[in-house]
Amino acid sequence: MKYIVGFSRVFVGILFIISGLIKLNDPVGFSFKLEEYFSQGVFDWPIFMPYALGIAIFVVIVEVVLGVMLLIGFKPRFTVWSLLAMILFFTFLTFYSAYFNKVTDCGCFGDAIKLTPWESFTKDIILLVLIAILVFGVTYVKPLFNRKVNLNVMAFALVGCILFCYQVLSHLPSLDFRPYKIGANIKEGMTVPDNAPKAIYEYEWKFKVDGEEEIIVTNGDYPDIAGEFIGVETTEIQKGYEPPVHDFTIEKEGGDFTESMLQEPKLVMVVAYDLAKSNYGVFESLKSTTDEAIRKGYKVIGMSASSNEVGQALAKEYDLNFDFYFTDETTLKTIVRSNPAILVLDNGTILQKVHYNDFDTLEFEEPENGIYFDLRLKKGLDSILELDQKYRANPSSETWKLQMAIDSSNIDYVAKVIAEHGYPGKSMVGEGANVAAWYVIQHSDEIGQYLPVIKKAADQGELPFRLYAMMLDRHLMQSNKPQIYGTQGSSYFMGTPNQISFIWPIQNPDSVNILRKGIFENTVEENAKRLFGDDFELKYYTLEEINKLIPEINN
Repeated sequence: MKYIVGFSRVFVGILFIISGLIKLNDPVGFSFKLEEYFSQGVFDWPIFMPYALGIAIFVVIVEVVLGVMLLIGFKPRFTVWSLLAMILFFTFLTFYSAYFNKVTDCGCFGDAIKLTPWESFTKDIILLVLIAILVFGVTYVKPLFNRKVNLNVMAFALVGCILFCYQVLSHLPSLDFRPYKIGANIKEGMTVPDNAPKAIYEYEWKFKVDGEEEIIVTNGDYPDIAGEFIGVETTEIQKGYEPPVHDFTIEKEGGDFTESMLQEPKLVMVVAYDLAKSNYGVFESLKSTTDEAIRKGYKVIGMSASSNEVGQALAKEYDLNFDFYFTDETTLKTIVRSNPAILVLDNGTILQKVHYNDFDTLEFEEPENGIYFDLRLKKGLDSILELDQKYRANPSSETWKLQMAIDSSNIDYVAKVIAEHGYPGKSMVGEGANVAAWYVIQHSDEIGQYLPVIKKAADQGELPFRLYAMMLDRHLMQSNKPQIYGTQGSSYFMGTPNQISFIWPIQNPDSVNILRKGIFENTVEENAKRLFGDDFELKYYTLEEINKLIPEINN
């Protein structure tokens, strides 16, 4: 009995210390797990939700301290009975999770070791047996040191736990076991290997055959049987491979920007899983940090599970120069244990990740060309780009008048900007804002005046060359000359609901698609279908044919 108790003492003590320290490394993560248990649909104890973090800290410190007490033999009766009470509570939780499939990960070892609900329950049953042995053999649990040394060890353990907890709460976990740790690539974490095991399902098909119910089991194929189909039950008999990153998306107004964002070489993510619960006291520091990143050429986005309206209101209140995108709340809580926090990425690889207390430790690369973004100008161009598209999607006679007034104001603004700064390209205002002036000019009657400026910007890489090509084609069309790249088309109503659409005449229609290569991603034919619909049949008109056709249409 003595040796069995000795083994149980060491095994249980070490396991409780390891389990407790892993959770103490990430008490916020453990509190999220407790919130799952307290939530509606599990125990429905909303009264405890606000205290989840405090309860988590208390539980994990007690877990570590009891493990130390058991190893050194300090107050053995109190220790083993306390361990028994704790393991009975944990066993109840893991059984409930496993039997009712409510919380699929108990968080016993945080993110370091993932256990299924039944594995967690089995682990707790083993611990329950070992602790029961300790209860019955408590007389064999002798102190390792005298009372004074034991008290010092206990004080050291308790103070150490408190200081360690304070450290990780004020910054981030010392060890990051999640798939979003520094150095991890999110795109790679979302990838399923070609040879990864696939899920296997068993299907129980129910039929009525000759008045009798008959069940046929298959792995997916519909049974070849003559009878009346009643129903089917599906059971997963083997789980398939699940990539470490499986719920990560970046969405905005119905669009998915995940792929494009993870291709950004200089991306800053401001993560705030719930803006209503964010620490507003750090938003001035957040603005200063993100403004510095933008000036140095980084793309900055916010990621939150809060509504778009809440994000816009917060951005306006703190004069933030970036937009918020939507991401699942659980995913954001997994990414980083701070609300808000900042991540710096390079093509999907996490280079830096900091708590809001450590914003000042972030390091941003200096721009290669030595030119810093003009934030005031960028913000102004972002605004006029939004105004340029305000009524164009669904125009009416009334809204088109409003759009014309906006266009007139926008071209005045752009004229002043170009006169003062030259064309505001990507090295001055970044990608996105660098196309704002182009859109305004493209929708104006002053293309001829600014075409040389646009060409220079395109030649210098400040603007995509395809935009210059489109503007040149429009200018040529407006001048009643053949276009070069085949980007422009027109539609005319013929006095009835019938409509004629055509691509404006092209200088060299036989070689235009060769010219488009490397500039556009499609051919003239594909572009025409994009403009006029999949049923459109392209016909190459000459300028003389069009000049003859248009008067006939107008008459």
